[in-house]
Amino acid sequence: MKILITGGAGFIGSHVVRLFVNKYSNYQIYNLDKLTYAGNLANLTDIEGKPNYTFIKGDIVDADFINKLFAEHKFNAVIHLAAESHVDRSISNPLEFVYTNVIGTVNLLNAAKTTPDFKLFYHVSTDEVYGSLGDTGMFTETTAYDPHSPYSASKASSDHFVRAYHDTYKLPVVISNCSNNYGPYHFPEKLIPLCINNIKNNKPLPIYGKGENVRDWLFVEDHARAIDVIFHKAKHGSTYNIGGHNEWTNIAVIRLLCRIMDKKLNRAAGANEKLITFVKDRAGHDLRYAIDSTKLQNDLGWKPSLQFEEGLEKTVDWYLANDEWLDNVTSGSYQKYYESQYVKR
Repeated sequence: MKILITGGAGFIGSHVVRLFVNKYSNYQIYNLDKLTYAGNLANLTDIEGKPNYTFIKGDIVDADFINKLFAEHKFNAVIHLAAESHVDRSISNPLEFVYTNVIGTVNLLNAAKTTPDFKLFYHVSTDEVYGSLGDTGMFTETTAYDPHSPYSASKASSDHFVRAYHDTYKLPVVISNCSNNYGPYHFPEKLIPLCINNIKNNKPLPIYGKGENVRDWLFVEDHARAIDVIFHKAKHGSTYNIGGHNEWTNIAVIRLLCRIMDKKLNRAAGANEKLITFVKDRAGHDLRYAIDSTKLQNDLGWKPSLQFEEGLEKTVDWYLANDEWLDNVTSGSYQKYYESQYVKR
């Protein structure tokens, strides 16, 4: 089995690559990543020498490159995680999200449908395609799409293309839509790693609006396990929601994080909460997301392993133990190093 994992140097992708390389020695795992600001090969130094692992630098928007890559390696499956994913960046530059998330996905679909002995195109998506919830209810696999940001609109479009290729060309596909991930190797522009880094450096903790937006938090290693299960067991054409059953308001998350880091950094109780700063709310900011992962639990036997408090403390411990990784990411020095190591094939 030759599996192409796109975006494998990113946050979620690196955890998926690591799991598959370490668990399946009989698979050849190819990690395709453009190495944008969010792609970091330092996330994978522990497996870079494994015989069943190959890294390829390249851009999924480049159709000629993708076609040649599939012709050369004749992949049996794709796990597609490569995406622009930061909502704020999508608001300031929506076209970049269209190119990567829509055109890039279609390029991969086109290459897959002409590849002999192709077994599965697994498309990893987000709960943000469903829009926003009120105080009650949860997203299920049949919830109507209602994206509210350029990012979520681009992911919704890519989901539709994947389903269309299954219906039109009989391409074997599965889709999963996940809730907010957290854990080691998360790029520090997202809420939790940003605030960990800012607390460590006694900088303000910027919280949109009043911090009342609710998210369902999923530990990234649990997400990788779910992807493994869905990849191997899901029926072609199916969709699964992956959630942590951990709903928290943003302000409650940051207050918990402050309390954990008060202890870890030996600061007085309440010291870090003084860093909380409320800022103007994001345009089109969805109020609440909540994932119902009952189908995944009942059909395939997956369930999250960690409650949020335990996972958040584990995440804090990782960041505090990996100062060099965090410093290199925040300074941008990791990009200069890896750009000198790899060239596009």
